[in-house]
Amino acid sequence: MTTPRGSILVIRGGAIGDFVLTLPVLAALRSQFPQARVEVLGYPHIAGLAVEGGLADAARPIEARSMAGFFARGGGLAPDMAAYFAGFDLIVSFLFDPDLIFQTNVARCTRARFIPGPHRPDDQAGVAAARVFLRPLESLAIFDASPVPALDFRSAPRSGGGPCLALLPGSGSEAKNWPESRWIELAAALADLEGWRFLVVGGEAEGGRLDRVAGALGPERAEVLRSRPLAELGGRLQACAAFVGHDSGISHLAAAVGLPGLVLWGPSVEAVWRPPAENIVLVRHPEGLEHLPLETVRREVHRLAAAAMARHQP
Repeated sequence: MTTPRGSILVIRGGAIGDFVLTLPVLAALRSQFPQARVEVLGYPHIAGLAVEGGLADAARPIEARSMAGFFARGGGLAPDMAAYFAGFDLIVSFLFDPDLIFQTNVARCTRARFIPGPHRPDDQAGVAAARVFLRPLESLAIFDASPVPALDFRSAPRSGGGPCLALLPGSGSEAKNWPESRWIELAAALADLEGWRFLVVGGEAEGGRLDRVAGALGPERAEVLRSRPLAELGGRLQACAAFVGHDSGISHLAAAVGLPGLVLWGPSVEAVWRPPAENIVLVRHPEGLEHLPLETVRREVHRLAAAAMARHQP
């Protein structure tokens, strides 16, 4: 791409964490081509994070019916999508496309430069996911972009009443979760954090877990935030002082809005998937999360809270 006034499309499916770890790509393109219009083709409820966070100008749904022909060899291309792709000067795609079917079909309707990127990193290589996703931009002479995802929702409403600790007791996989019973015990133990409030966050997959964890804290100190739009959730997290969670997309989102955090780490490859922010601490147990003692987590949470209070002292 030679003109800074062109239009750029970044195509990214995947889950919340995958998308957040791809945000440095959008930030790098914004920095390199500040006059360009940047759009995202992805799942709207996730891709909207980039729009609300100022890293993209618009998002379009990848699961639209008119996209179907682009995933079939020699498929019929819907005129509206053909015209859409024709409007870009640069397309960076992180779709899984081993046979280049999608790339070939896109080339049928646009002269845009097409840069393919990896759908996901190779765990065996041990390279941080955000760095892997940035590598395709080297063909644009972008070599030193920050691999740390960053989002800002500071226009979101703030709430008073003392510092708030976000608790994220779920994830997309039970194998990544500390047992619910331990979370409830932790919540009860955190009652001695004087002056702190708690935001218990998750989705429908957590079922009643959020309510049970919040119940151990008491209704006067804990609020449950369930299945909210991601940009709204990002704003609420950014208003907190710190977070405690698992290896999950929401933990990646919390790290991206700048929260210091404690992540209870399960079986994922740390070198690849940990949030790359410096203010994130991981705790684990060599025999699995179910063996991680309550006292270890409680002690680390108190350290996290003390550090957060020190940062906010006048």
